[in-house]
Amino acid sequence: MNTDSQKKRHTFIIPDIHADERLDQALARLMPEYSRTQIKDWLDSGSILINGLAAKGKTRIKGGETVTAEIPVITRPHWEAQPIPLNIVHEDDALILVNKPAGLVVHPGAGNQDRTLMNALLHHDPALQALPRAGILHRLDKDTSGLLIIAKTAAALKHLSLQLKKRSLLREYQAIVYGTMISGGSVDAPIDRHPLQRKRMAVIDTGKSAVTHYRIAEKFRAHTRLKIRLETGRTHQIRVHMAYIRHPIVGDAVYGGRIQLAKGLSEQLITALRQFKRQALHAFALGLTHPDTEEFMRWEIDLPEDMNHLIQVLREDLNRNAP
Repeated sequence: MNTDSQKKRHTFIIPDIHADERLDQALARLMPEYSRTQIKDWLDSGSILINGLAAKGKTRIKGGETVTAEIPVITRPHWEAQPIPLNIVHEDDALILVNKPAGLVVHPGAGNQDRTLMNALLHHDPALQALPRAGILHRLDKDTSGLLIIAKTAAALKHLSLQLKKRSLLREYQAIVYGTMISGGSVDAPIDRHPLQRKRMAVIDTGKSAVTHYRIAEKFRAHTRLKIRLETGRTHQIRVHMAYIRHPIVGDAVYGGRIQLAKGLSEQLITALRQFKRQALHAFALGLTHPDTEEFMRWEIDLPEDMNHLIQVLREDLNRNAP
């Protein structure tokens, strides 16, 4: 991995169709590979000139102005492409949808410099090296399985990121939690880094807004299968919120603590719970407005084998004790 500082020069004429628009809005359309925040910063610093002069973002343009931009750029880290199998659910010119298995880390980082989803994507499509995070729009924890969306172009990444920001991107999960829940509901509790245990997140009054909606999919004797929809996407959000309402996710050693064994569970179920070594959480559905066609698309995938097995044992335990 290496990075180099350099400058990129842009020179172009603003088309007349943008007449009477704000300068920052027009530039956002004409420079889709950059965020509006970046463009504002460059206007403020004088890195973008209009007809050779500094200008404010709120300036109304007439059309025909010459834009000259000397933009400082940090070349993105060059990560190694590695031939790691990918379960691709959908791919087109704008995006890739991947079913990530439990145990696969999404981004390289401390302790995981390679063998990640990003390394696999760069092998699948080397052009992704030009995009931030190889176009990966959001993330799943290492031991959470399921659907992830990857943008293949700068325009698609910007379009999808805006959907994520506006909370119009649909992300649905299934989870198996401890305890028999009575009804569905929502958790609206802010999340931030734990003040003492920095690798953990926690519900904190001064944290960032976090909203999780859940409904009951199936009840067992001492467990519940939930369908969960994220409204926001904070780190570890579902795991933190479920633990916060005292229904931690089965297998979550970080937020769930020790295995909870209710009285009367079958030996088969006790064994299955002890052998389940990751959080029973799976991103099973994802919906979005396609960046190119503007059509709403939704995908849904099956639960992984380990969760299906656990559910089957939970059902057998329930039936064994049925009157």
